[in-house]
Amino acid sequence: MLEKIRVPKIGPGRPRKRPDSVAADKAYSNGPCREYLRRRGIGHTIPEKTDSQAARLRKGSRGGRPPGFDEERYKKRNTVERAINRLKQSRAVATRYDKRGYVYLGTATAAALVIWLRT
Repeated sequence: MLEKIRVPKIGPGRPRKRPDSVAADKAYSNGPCREYLRRRGIGHTIPEKTDSQAARLRKGSRGGRPPGFDEERYKKRNTVERAINRLKQSRAVATRYDKRGYVYLGTATAAALVIWLRT
């Protein structure tokens, strides 16, 4: 789940767009990913792998601080991901045969209505 910020266009070319923060799963909890996000000033909500956590704790005071992690935000990411997966159960939404954006939006809306009516 990316939360994008709008940056006004200044001069020729397209405006720069950078997310405020990134919520990802444990696959992206490695050092290079976290360093990349930190270098670009992008906040992140990524849980720490259990083996990385054990290695950090084994080092004691040399292991450093645990990375910041917001559980509530991660739960919201999981909720959104599950909703998208339920939408993708509709073949028309998953394959996106529709050529026009507004037709696809109608297809996704119809699939969301079916999900809503069934629950």
